[in-house]
Amino acid sequence: MHRNVLTVTRPALYKDRRVVVRYYSMPSSSSQVPPNGAALSAIPRAAAPLRRQVVEELRQSIISGRLGPGARLVERELIAMMGVSRTVIREALRQLESEGLVAMIPNKGPVVRELTLAEAKDLYSIRAVLEGLAARLFVQNADEGQFRKLQTALTVTAAAYKAADPEVLLGAKNRFYDVLFEGADSETLSSMIATLHARIRRWRALGLAHPQRSPRRSQESLKGLRSVVAAIKARDAEQADRIMRDEVNRAAAEIIRLLGDSQSAAGARRAP
Repeated sequence: MHRNVLTVTRPALYKDRRVVVRYYSMPSSSSQVPPNGAALSAIPRAAAPLRRQVVEELRQSIISGRLGPGARLVERELIAMMGVSRTVIREALRQLESEGLVAMIPNKGPVVRELTLAEAKDLYSIRAVLEGLAARLFVQNADEGQFRKLQTALTVTAAAYKAADPEVLLGAKNRFYDVLFEGADSETLSSMIATLHARIRRWRALGLAHPQRSPRRSQESLKGLRSVVAAIKARDAEQADRIMRDEVNRAAAEIIRLLGDSQSAAGARRAP
């Protein structure tokens, strides 16, 4: 057992006061937040609603892996570290539960949800259909200005792949998809995709940052996105739909491989 000390600066309301939070990092997956010495930031008072700031901080910590699967999210520790009320923390945890990032366990409380192969397969199969439809609708509904925005987003994504920074790359790809969905011009589809992407973000982050990621996957993904844009430029809705589905299915295969390898390794470690 190793004790860490985290010093958290309180918001401006408590100027010059600092809170020292001590916690123990446990080696098991059921360790309390924050695992491996990772810290959550104190939330400053800003224009954005406080609950939204807390949700985003917790969400990014889960997606990035700073809060690992199975980590307990203890209310009193979150309150101390983030400098917000119990009500705000509980509302944020309920939001993350609805996104599939947090699970409420009887007699244990909220924990970061485990990643499972079954859920990954399910979500990626739905993602392929929705994003394929988005590419098809982009051909039908987008104007020239939106197509130029998509081309620009693709250029930025290509540069992010070259930089090989997973966080930058995820942001660039998110922007590419945002432009694609905007050009599809379907409020219903955008709402469905937003809900799906909230659930799938951890898998996307895992696929981009995993140390066992296939070396050819980046080139394969970029080639797929370029092919989608080429099909859109040719005004071939059916081809754009098919290529986008194929790209999502390749991403799914990589995630399933990585999760399968991780779970096999975990099983081997538990074996007598």
